[in-house]
Amino acid sequence: MAESTGPGAPVRARTRRPAVTDNGVDMRTRLQTWLPKLVLSPSLAIMVIFVYGFIAFTIYLSFTDSRMLPSYNWVGWQNYERLFRIREWNIAMRNLAIFATLYIGISTIIGLALAIFLDQKIRAEGALRTIYLYPMALSFIVTGTAWKWFLDPAIGLQNTMQMWGWESFTFTWIKDREMAIYTVVIAAVWQSSGFVMAMFLAGLRGIDNEILRAAQIDGASNWNLYRRIILPQLRPAFLSAFVILSHLAIKSYDLVIALTGGGPGNATALPATFMYSYTFTRNQMGIGASSAVIMLLTIAAIMVPYLYAELREKK
Repeated sequence: MAESTGPGAPVRARTRRPAVTDNGVDMRTRLQTWLPKLVLSPSLAIMVIFVYGFIAFTIYLSFTDSRMLPSYNWVGWQNYERLFRIREWNIAMRNLAIFATLYIGISTIIGLALAIFLDQKIRAEGALRTIYLYPMALSFIVTGTAWKWFLDPAIGLQNTMQMWGWESFTFTWIKDREMAIYTVVIAAVWQSSGFVMAMFLAGLRGIDNEILRAAQIDGASNWNLYRRIILPQLRPAFLSAFVILSHLAIKSYDLVIALTGGGPGNATALPATFMYSYTFTRNQMGIGASSAVIMLLTIAAIMVPYLYAELREKK
């Protein structure tokens, strides 16, 4: 029988469909909730075991008398006391201070200058940006090997210049105990300055152009524009560059080994090369573990304030 739809017909109340609460829907909802956790759990477990687990194990070994193999004979702070009495460790720390200061400072200056240059909307910006970024795509082993050939007096720059007629030209830094550490700085700056440039260029492109136009209308010179407006707004990029470069400087190992092998003598030894030498060559695992812990604490002293500042800004 057809329902009446005329003006006098009674209005039928609409009924809502009851929420589906059967077991199939509940299981699907639970699966959607737990599936990402199940997928990520193996990676998380591997990271916990092979990263944080071995960090904890290294810290434990630094308080033992381990030599060629791990030992569980607790000796307290003896390894740390011995570590700071070892001449090679003090040389490595001094070299790290020189290397890190020059590496961070020069990379930051060059990266900022290149970013400002590319921010002028020049032609072939994409090609130049690729050229500047290319060294960062190379491994530090490749960089160290290439610069070793280039700086070797017998086959590199010195030999080439003398073959071209400049017979008085000499460049033997890589063989000089006093100057060898600066060759590591040169190679590291060459590889990292393009990456720093990309960070600063992203920061420059994120600055509001309306603020810059208003300052120019008010008569601000280019110097004051950069000093009072642009550079202060690049503070996050400066901080990020400092943290990343500091981390790279502290853990530098492959670049030094490929370029100088830590020599001549201990002229380019760094804490990372010291740690490897004492752990795997001299069979002083306890000393090597204690040097690794010092490196870890140094990186943490840089990273923790940075992360705290970032989380504080987000809140």
